[in-house]
Amino acid sequence: MSDKQFSIGLIGIGVMGQNLALNIERHGYSVAIYGRNPDKVQSYLAGKARHKNMIGVASLSELTACLQKPRKILLMIPAGEPVDECIRDLLPHLALGDILIDGGNSHYPDTNRRTKFLGEKGLNFIGTGISGGEEGALNGPSIMPGGSPGAWEHVKPILQAIAARTENGDVCCDWVGEGGAGHFVKMIHNGIEYGDMQLICEAYDIMKLGMNMSLKEISEVFDRWNRGELKSYLIEITGKILRYRAPDGSAMLDKILDVAGQKGTGQWTVDAALELIQPVTLIAEAVLARDLSTLKEERQLAAKILGGTASDSVQDGRALIEDLEQSLYASKMVSYAQGYALMRAADREYHWNLNYGRIALLWRAGCIIRSAFLDKIKEACDRNPQLMNLMLDPFFADVLKNAQPAWRRIVAHGIQHGIPMPAMSSALTYFDGYRSAQLPTNLLQAQRDYFGAHTYERIDRPRGQFFHTDWTGGGNEVQIR
Repeated sequence: MSDKQFSIGLIGIGVMGQNLALNIERHGYSVAIYGRNPDKVQSYLAGKARHKNMIGVASLSELTACLQKPRKILLMIPAGEPVDECIRDLLPHLALGDILIDGGNSHYPDTNRRTKFLGEKGLNFIGTGISGGEEGALNGPSIMPGGSPGAWEHVKPILQAIAARTENGDVCCDWVGEGGAGHFVKMIHNGIEYGDMQLICEAYDIMKLGMNMSLKEISEVFDRWNRGELKSYLIEITGKILRYRAPDGSAMLDKILDVAGQKGTGQWTVDAALELIQPVTLIAEAVLARDLSTLKEERQLAAKILGGTASDSVQDGRALIEDLEQSLYASKMVSYAQGYALMRAADREYHWNLNYGRIALLWRAGCIIRSAFLDKIKEACDRNPQLMNLMLDPFFADVLKNAQPAWRRIVAHGIQHGIPMPAMSSALTYFDGYRSAQLPTNLLQAQRDYFGAHTYERIDRPRGQFFHTDWTGGGNEVQIR
């Protein structure tokens, strides 16, 4: 083996790992690669990575021996136990100050735990959210690092060199916060991604089933939207998907089974929301919509028993498309508002000191939810760093208020035509609930107190004082301190 000292080590030779290695090397850094399958490593080095400033090693001891100090090792392996196993195997070969970077989709509590565990041993750990898929890994992803603060200056030059950049040249990689902050922010990104994708699917369904539009006509609508306020990667690729033809000339989309997969990050977002008492209703409905899609055989049976989609003629398609555009834009705002509210709740819990405007910039290029819309979020967070909810920002509030008539017409149109709209209707319901100074929850509290003596607060007494009524007896109130 060469005596040369390499800039960074990489463990994991899947497509993401391969493309990241090429990206790193292209920016002037040498890479030492280890994989459990030596033949795969050698095949990669003889193929895609031929004549690149890379080397393959046969063991973890060889990997650590050939790295510059402090050693920097990027793990691109499946989340969960494989990461813990890799850390255990690496420990005997590491020295004080060495840095492990987990670039997989790890759950943020695991990153909290690993950062603490390795920190106690004098080692640094960075949990790095990476978004952009295979193309992003090769050409510039959005990167969200968090973990041991002392490690950032050592890895910053490499990570920022390979990250995506906005049209203005801003780099889509910056320090997020301590512990699991980086992976938490990536989880929120993925939760919003679930919401965005479901909203787009519902808009497509309205046009297809509720307006009897062809795929070509629908693709033209998405192309037009991608030149306006809805401009984004997901809107762009939706137009392309709708136009794509199979070798036999038929629409490829019509050949795809309507059963959705998922890798768990959407559910993690909902789990975190439940733990932190944040109503991410749109994201939750997007996750559950994928679950419902898996009941394909049941749905086919139910369609026969319960009836199919209703359909009426559309009198003014152009007006309905305009309504749909406003509804999609408003619902998208709610999706981000819920994601940002959840980040704020986690920030309060874990004291990460997140920079919300900067996070919007991290997502502005390279990642799946990249869109022009994120500039508006950054502006809102810069205007008011303590903003409780994006919907309270003047720009967002005006858009949401002005979109209400169109939003309600579209949701009503979906209901009238029997078209499921879980995300868009949930977004409108969240908006209505959030702006309601009075909710019927006083009755709910009375019910809880009636059957379980769970107590309630009163509007004519200071907050924090709790009361119980003997609903079935004399009706006397008892204050419970």
